Amino acid sequence: MASTPNFWQRIGLQDWFLTNESTEKAKAKALTPDTVYSYIVEKFRDSIKDLSFADRVVFYHEFIISFNPDDYKEFVADKQGIFGLIVQETVKKFYEILKEYRDSGKTVKPSGSKWVFRLVSHPDYARGDKGFIGKLLPDNNQKEQNLRVTFIPRQTGIAQTFDVSQDVLKGFNYYSEGYFEIPYEDNLQADEGKAVQPLKDSIARLETIIPDQQFAGKKVEYLIKDDDIIVSGSDETREDSNIFTIPSEWVNTPHLQIRFNKSDGKFYLASFGEMTTLNEERVERSDINSPKWIELPVNSRMLLNGIIGLNLFKG
Repeated sequence: MASTPNFWQRIGLQDWFLTNESTEKAKAKALTPDTVYSYIVEKFRDSIKDLSFADRVVFYHEFIISFNPDDYKEFVADKQGIFGLIVQETVKKFYEILKEYRDSGKTVKPSGSKWVFRLVSHPDYARGDKGFIGKLLPDNNQKEQNLRVTFIPRQTGIAQTFDVSQDVLKGFNYYSEGYFEIPYEDNLQADEGKAVQPLKDSIARLETIIPDQQFAGKKVEYLIKDDDIIVSGSDETREDSNIFTIPSEWVNTPHLQIRFNKSDGKFYLASFGEMTTLNEERVERSDINSPKWIELPVNSRMLLNGIIGLNLFKG
């Protein structure tokens, strides 16, 4: 039986990163907050250089930073919440850089309405490796668009940049604690209070982008104000405030039940739909009269029937 090709073989760059055994055993430097912060800022500056034209300053809005799984685990083990702080300082620096361009007479206008940061891992990355993927429009659903990827192998320290298809992202592992979004402020002043878009009078927020043609990829949001809600599809006839109807035939009616437990401050999920994944893991289907509850972390990514993406954000 043929072996499954690794990440670098799939994108045709296997030979660039092959190393001998002694090199593989070389000890990698520990991943630090400053490493992550400096790396994102560096790639933001690079995006301006690569994308800008005439007097128009163009830059990435989504930043996917990838590391070796063990490096990632060590980074977050004793630093709970550190990535959120890194994100806040990073956005501050972004605005400083953009303000310099605006003050010099350049046109600084965003291509998206928010900043998105994802800290991920990939099993084919060696200890000390780091990679970067940038996007102009976060979650724009344009599957056919290629991505610009920068990879720095620890063994050489030399950055290599190339284009890959969206399918390559399937090999990355995403974590709820490694996802943050911040609204773009046109006055180029960071608002730390909006680090995860807190919303008044709501427990949390659900956000989905519907790929159906009549909605042209428009984002649909639902503010969770009840401790118990139902996520349902286009066949739903009820109009109760605790029912979030996603106007798509790809969503079962009902599909999900989400419950907030005040005693521990956590969300829980039961799935009645044909297929649901939570942070890349398949969720066992429940009978509607006997829900099987699993924890639903904040900043989670759900996928309904392999088509409809649904994100949970803090309220």
